[in-house]
Parts: sequence; C-alpha cells; structure tokens
Amino acid sequence: MDSRSKTMYGLEEPTDLKEIITLAKGEREVDLLLTNAQLINVFSGRIEPQAIAVAQGRIVGVGEYPAKEVLDLKGRFLMPGFIDAHVHIESSMVGVGEYARAVLPHGVTTIVTDFHEIANVMGIKGIHLMRAGGGPLAKGIESIPLNLFVMLPSCVPATPLETAGAEIRADDLKDLMQEQWVAGLGEMMNFPGVLYGDPEVLKKIEMAQGKRIDGHAPGLSGKELSAYIAAGISSDHECTRRDEAEEKLRLGMYIMIREGSTAKNLEELIHIVTPRNARRCMLVTDDCHPADLITEGGVDHCVRKAIQLGLDPIIAIQMATINPARYFPLPGIGVIAPGYQADLVVIEDLREFKINQVFKAGRLVAEKGKILAGIIDENKAKAENTFNVPRISAAHFRIKAQGSKTKVIEIIPQQIITKKTVQTVKTKEGWAVADLGQDILKIAVVERHQGTGNIGLGFVKGFGLRDGAIASSVAHDSHNIVVIGANDADMAQAVQGVVEMHGGLIAVTEGKTLASLALPIGGLMSDQSIEEVRNGLNRLQQTVKEMGCKLEEPFMALSFLALPVIPELKITDKGLVDVTQFKIVPLFGDV
Repeated sequence: MDSRSKTMYGLEEPTDLKEIITLAKGEREVDLLLTNAQLINVFSGRIEPQAIAVAQGRIVGVGEYPAKEVLDLKGRFLMPGFIDAHVHIESSMVGVGEYARAVLPHGVTTIVTDFHEIANVMGIKGIHLMRAGGGPLAKGIESIPLNLFVMLPSCVPATPLETAGAEIRADDLKDLMQEQWVAGLGEMMNFPGVLYGDPEVLKKIEMAQGKRIDGHAPGLSGKELSAYIAAGISSDHECTRRDEAEEKLRLGMYIMIREGSTAKNLEELIHIVTPRNARRCMLVTDDCHPADLITEGGVDHCVRKAIQLGLDPIIAIQMATINPARYFPLPGIGVIAPGYQADLVVIEDLREFKINQVFKAGRLVAEKGKILAGIIDENKAKAENTFNVPRISAAHFRIKAQGSKTKVIEIIPQQIITKKTVQTVKTKEGWAVADLGQDILKIAVVERHQGTGNIGLGFVKGFGLRDGAIASSVAHDSHNIVVIGANDADMAQAVQGVVEMHGGLIAVTEGKTLASLALPIGGLMSDQSIEEVRNGLNRLQQTVKEMGCKLEEPFMALSFLALPVIPELKITDKGLVDVTQFKIVPLFGDV
C-alpha cells in the first residue's frame, strides 16, 4: 500500500509501519474486530467464515484479535467497498459531497471519474472546482469519505463539430498527469483523431503512457479497432451488442458494462462474462440521475442486477471491486486482506443484496440505507454565471423548407444511440414545422459559451410531446442549450428561461413556465441537496409526462442528442451531424 497521504485524492493518512506490524501480530489491541462474518474473498473467489481485524483505517489481519471494540455480524456477508470505474459526477446534477452522500449508503466507497462535462464548460478551472468539492458541501475532497480518482478529459471539446466553453490541449494536462489522484487519460471519444493520427490527440496519448487510457469507440471494429487499441487505449464502456463486446475482449480490451439512467447495456452484455474472461470485465454507471442514485444506488445496482440476471454473485462482486482496482491500478483498495484499506460493505444476503452497513477506512459511515450524521459537513459553493447568449426569439427557430424530405433524429428508448431516418416534411407557408401527428418535433442547439449566436436546427422523433417545449443546459459534451418543441414561441421561452436561471432544465407551454430546475454551477449542477434536486426533477418529469412525453427520462435523453460522437444522427450548435461520416450534413434531402 502506498503510504503517502490522502491529500486531494481520498486515501487515508500514512500509518506507522512498525505499529501496523505490531498490531497485525496481535501484540496490541486493534481498533475494531468484525466477528462471525461470511467473508467474500475476491482473491480466492470463495466465501469464508472469518473475523476481520481493523486498525488505523487498515485491515491488519484475519482471525481472532484482542480489540477495543467487537462487532458481531451474525453471519452477514462482508465484502470490499464497491468501485465505480467510470462515472461522471456532473450527471448526478450535484457536487462531489452530495454525490458521496447518495452513494456511500449503497456501498460505493471509490469512484474513478472523468470531469469532462464541467471541463467542456470551464476548462481546467472546472476540474479544480470539482476537486474542491464541486457545488454543495464544498469543503474540499479531504473532508469527504470517498476515494476519488480522476481520469483527465481527453476531448475538450469532444469534436470540432460543436462549440465548447473551453479547449484543453496536451500541454494543459502535462503537470496534472503526474498527480497521484490522476489515474490516466479519460475516454478517447475522438477515435477518428486516433485513426488519422491527429498530432494533438497522439500527444495526449503519449503523455499518458504509464497510466490507463480509457476508450470510447461505439461500433468500431476490424482493422480500425486494432489500430485504436494499438495506440494504447485499453478499455471501452460503449458496447451495446454482444458481438461488439466479444470482439473487443478478444483483442485485449477491458470491457466496462454500463447500466446508468439512460444507457442500459447490462442485460444485453452480462452473458458474455464467463469465469475465464471475467477478470477483464467491470461494472460501471457512467451517468446516473439523482432519483436513481437515491433509490437504486450506484454500481451496487449493477452488481445486484447482474446477479438477478444469473451471474455468479462472487464474479459480480469482483467486477465492482478487485477488477477495477487491478485495471487502473488503485493501490490498497478493492480487497479485504491485510494491509488494505478497511472499506467494507455488510449485506444481508447475496440475492436481494440489501446493504446493512458501510465502513470507510474502518469508520462506520452508513447504516440501513442512511448516511450517519456528521459524516459530510455542509458548505455551499458560490455559483458562477457561465452563460453568454444573445436575446432569443421565436424567429431564431424558423426553418425554411428546402425540399420535401428531411432528416430526422429518431430516439431509441433506453439507449444514447439514435437512428437516422428520412421523413416527409410538414410545411406551413413555406416553413418546415413540427408534425405532431407523426411525433416529429423541432430540435435546436443554442451556443451558450462564446456568444457566437450559433443555432443548429433540426427535427426529432420519439418524445411524444403534444405541445410546449422543454430545454436543458445539460447537453453532452459541450453543454450548449438543447431544446425541443411543438412551436417556435415556446422553444424561445424555454431557452430564455434556462439563460435566466444561469443553467437548468425547464418545461414551457403557451409561454408559461410549468416547471423548472436551476443548475447554476456550470449550468450542470445544483447548489441544493440531492434530495431537493431529485424532487425538482420528479416534478419536471411528471410535468413533461402530462405534456404527452412517453420517455422515462426525457431530460437525460435530450442531453445526449447533442453528443456528436454517438451514432447515428445528432445535432450541435453548428448543425446536424452524421456521426458515421463524422461531418455536418444538410437537414433536407434523403442522403
């Protein structure tokens, strides 16, 4: 175990090595002895009746020890704290402290996060903001009982097909890459840049040598996939089909099987996992909304669901503990064994997977689904306005009809990929308009960082809105304002409402705001508690449902329509993007 301090990355203070040896030999009382445990040994893959000795935040031994405190687990299962190997905290719409308050009761004691959402808005400054606590409860990462490792954003902006709030080049990351809390280079979404040898992309990859480089290459196959892997990229979390995941596994990639609020790939992919390849598979959430974090949890939900789908419980637990700890690697965590940090989860049984207690560095931090009082102190951060948008009117959303056929983005429920379809355009006095009978709405992306006035216009199918408009400043990855609507006036009102809140989500009908949720921290996160955010989001989603929407997570689905690295058809402030061609394409026409 690395004995350096926890400063800025969440591991505990250094211990006295001689003292640890003395304690491990049983010559002095340990701080805590957990007895009558059914230990999930992720090294051996076995369940072992055992007692565990804890001192100075570490596991010092197994078996009987003299102890200051003894806790009888009464035959409950004891396992390592869970590790979420790929998560974007910003998608929870709260800062690090509130995120920790949500996931710790679910047994998540370590996360590996990529702050590319806030970085696309605020650049390097955004990374430092999040590491200071990010939003509410911002006393700094040292005050939060969560191991937090960072993958530095590799693609800010994600592509040249959109306008972001910042640009991060290789030289900007050079010093940060040497930090202990940095686990490597975050998801390399710009796979065309890798394949065609973009000098800046290659410089980032070369700079990260010696640390992990995460991938993001949906649908990439054959020789192009080989080239991508040969560049040094070692994982992928974007697989949606078994054959895709199996090819990537065969070629040596680690597969992160994702189950988040919108992208739900676990049911399709979990059956590729076998005892022979399981060590190269992990469970991750990627993006989760507050309601899901509170009710279902984080990566513990992935473990629970994998078990329910038939995966061996020990393998499922390994995929959220020792596997990510070995992959990055993360020193001293992910295992219950002498010398490891005492991040521990106690559960009632392996089927329902109900979590009873959570220990962080030997300290009880959560019990029966609730975080204990005083574990995380409140200290709200000051929000900074990140919006630079000229006044918006209905005229900005008018689309001159330029043919009888138009390309339409079609939603695929519970996926972030979309279909590219061609539909007959509905017109009125020479203008292309929404066609509610065919469930075709207008969609627009309004640039909000540089004051360019850019607005990308198009059409989307699959939301089901009967009237009004909804808008959001959460629009991966550049986080411009994305809006869909049945009419231009409500779309303008919705966008203007987002600007006036300095970021957030909104639902508008007939010029009236029906519901909204302010996200003033970077236009991505609230300065309120996660429960308040959950309640506000629930009100919004109920309102949107009453407007006719048929999607379970309309705002999460909306946020990914502006992501031009996920097939097939997306939209940015620069226009309609055919992701398979990686270029801006005309709205009208059938090709």
